[in-house]
Amino acid sequence: MVVKTPPMGWNSWNTFADRINEEIVRTMADVMVNEGYLDAGYNYLVIDDCWALRERGADGRMVPDPAKFPNGMKAVADYVHSKGLKFGMYSCVGNFTCGGFPGSFEYEFIDAATLAEWGVDFLKLDYCYKPGTEPGARLYRRMALALENCGREILLSACSWGAEETHRWIKSTGASMWRSTGDVFDTWSSVRDIYNIQKGIYEYNGAGCFNDMDMLVVGMYGKGHVGLDNGLTLDEYRTHFSMWAFFGSPLMMGSDIRGADDDIKSILLNKDVIAVDQDPAYRQPYNVNGADTWARHMANGDIVLAVFNVSDNDGGYFIPFCELGLGRVTGRGLRIRNLWTGEDLGVRKEQIAGGIKAHSTVLLRCEVVEL
Repeated sequence: MVVKTPPMGWNSWNTFADRINEEIVRTMADVMVNEGYLDAGYNYLVIDDCWALRERGADGRMVPDPAKFPNGMKAVADYVHSKGLKFGMYSCVGNFTCGGFPGSFEYEFIDAATLAEWGVDFLKLDYCYKPGTEPGARLYRRMALALENCGREILLSACSWGAEETHRWIKSTGASMWRSTGDVFDTWSSVRDIYNIQKGIYEYNGAGCFNDMDMLVVGMYGKGHVGLDNGLTLDEYRTHFSMWAFFGSPLMMGSDIRGADDDIKSILLNKDVIAVDQDPAYRQPYNVNGADTWARHMANGDIVLAVFNVSDNDGGYFIPFCELGLGRVTGRGLRIRNLWTGEDLGVRKEQIAGGIKAHSTVLLRCEVVEL
C-alpha cells in the first residue's frame, strides 16, 4: 500500500488503554465527523491493545473480547466506514502484545486474512515479546507481505520504537509509517526528548514511509493513560503539535476529543499547520544556524521556518536569509505569515529576528517575492 502523505487520525491508547470498547469507538467516530476532525484530514480511527481475548480460537484466529465488542469487529468496522472514516486495529510482531494478548508472530498470514475479512484499513504492529533470534526487519517484512496479499489495502504502521536502528531498514519492509521513539507521555520532558531524537534521524524521513513520533497528547491535560501531573500548557501543546507537523510525522490524536475545548480544537484543527505536515512534496527539513531553528521547502515554492525553544528560559532567534539560499544577489525576499497567530509580518529583505518564550514555537510560512 502506498500512502502519499502522513496518515492522520485518532488512536485509543493514550486515553483509554485497556478500557477500550465498542461504545467508545462508535462515539469517537461520531465526534470525529461532527466536530470537524474528518474534514481536517483525521480519517483513521484506530483501536490499540487489549481488544482481544487472551487465547486464540481453535482455528488459530484472534478473538475479540465479547464483553468489550459484543457485535464483533466487522460490525464495528462497518459503523466506522459508514461515517466516512477508516478503521484501524493493533497487534504485535512478538508472541504477545504489550498487554499480554496474542501477538502475530508466526500467525502473520492468518491475522492479515482475519483483518481483511473484518474490514480493517490500518494495522499498528508493536514490538513487545519479539523473539530475540528474529530480526525486527524480517518480521515487519513478513507482515507487510501478508497484508499486501490479503486482498484488501491495509496500511502497516510499524511500532518498533526505533529499536535495532529501525531508520536504516524500515523502508525495505513495506511499512507506511514507523515509530522512531519510545512512548510519548503528557509531559514537557517527553515531548522535548522525542524532538531531540529527531535531530539525529530526520534525514531518514521519506515519502511513503513516514517517521512516526508517536500519538499526539494535545488536550490530555494530565488525564488518561499517559497523562501525568497536569499535562502540558497550551503553549507547550502548540510546540508539540508544531514539531510533529514540521517534521512530517503522522498526526494521530490521543486525547479524549469528546470533551475538547476551543483552545485544544484551535490546535488540532489549525489548517495552516496541518498543511505543513501534509505538504505533498514531503521534503526533508534542514537546520539553520546549528540551533533549534529549522527550514523546510514546500511544494508550492514557499519556505516554512520553525523555531523551537526547548530550554526553560526565554530567548531569541535570528534567521539570515542567506542561510536559505536567498542572499542579496538573488534580489528576493520573503513575505512572512505566522501560522499560529495568523499575523502577516510583511516582506522582509535579508533576515528575520525576534524573541521566543521558553517551551514555545515560532512557525512561519514564507512566500518568496521579488524585491
